[in-house]
Amino acid sequence: MKIKGGKFLITGGASMIGAQITEQLLEAGAREIVLFDNYSLASPEGVADLLEHPQVKLVRGDILRANELYDNLEGTDGVFAVAGFLTLPMSQNPHLGVAVNVQGMLNTFDACRYRHVGKVVFSSSIAVYGEPTADLIDETTSWTWSKLQPGAALYASSKIMGENFGKLYHDRYGVKSISLRYSSVYGERQHLRAVNSVYIMETYERLKRGERPIIPDDGREVHDYIHVADVARANLVAMESEVSRESFNVATGTATSLNGLVEIVQKITGTRLEPEYKTPAGKVRAAVSTKLDFSVEKIERMLGWKAQVSFEEGIRRLIAWRERELRKVA
Repeated sequence: MKIKGGKFLITGGASMIGAQITEQLLEAGAREIVLFDNYSLASPEGVADLLEHPQVKLVRGDILRANELYDNLEGTDGVFAVAGFLTLPMSQNPHLGVAVNVQGMLNTFDACRYRHVGKVVFSSSIAVYGEPTADLIDETTSWTWSKLQPGAALYASSKIMGENFGKLYHDRYGVKSISLRYSSVYGERQHLRAVNSVYIMETYERLKRGERPIIPDDGREVHDYIHVADVARANLVAMESEVSRESFNVATGTATSLNGLVEIVQKITGTRLEPEYKTPAGKVRAAVSTKLDFSVEKIERMLGWKAQVSFEEGIRRLIAWRERELRKVA
């Protein structure tokens, strides 16, 4: 499927990832882009710059209301299914979180089936692996969930269901789909709902206030941080490819410890405050590991995608964006 000249709908279109996908769709020459969002986790103001483009249309709609999806999918070539609850809001409101992530995705695939949409690219997560024990985590690695906090396990299971809706609708109705398993996404328009990525902003804000950064446990916990621009590019590559009924890791393949993250933020902000090591009681956490190695061989081989933004460069972009936002309200 060609992006140029096509019409695309993004559920959760006003989100960080949805906005970045929109920017890249515009650059690629998309004819029309519908940002479908109920504003529960985002706002029109957050994408005001995108709405200046005549190709972009913002529609208030909810994936739990199938009729609203159906009404806005006429003539749509492809859907980027970004809308969903993350671990933190899932922990806070499991009733709505499960409804959105499960029933909402079922509604999305159903509406695409009846509107004859060419392809769905589903925003999944590396959470589908839980607490993996494998040295190298590829797309065949099993989900290990027994040690996860309940919110993290609920989130992961909802993504597993979303991926299998895609396979089912491919097999039964010919709806093409790809599931992209994101690692810890961060970047411009950063929100405060991602358990791992929000730690970058928390560290930056503390250092700006002249406070010591707080590092959980001994700081050896690692995550694979992926910049939102790379995530968006993976979405466009997936949409344009002929591949269907597959899942792919969208990661850098490089793990960064919390100690390393704090050092990078200190370097960029020019601060040298000594970290304080303590684990806040009751804090929601996703999978915690001191070793993490995601294989990106499959997505490189089948889609030709590879992460391009280094972690330090990505944090520089994030901090520059945050400082611009602060100047707007100063």
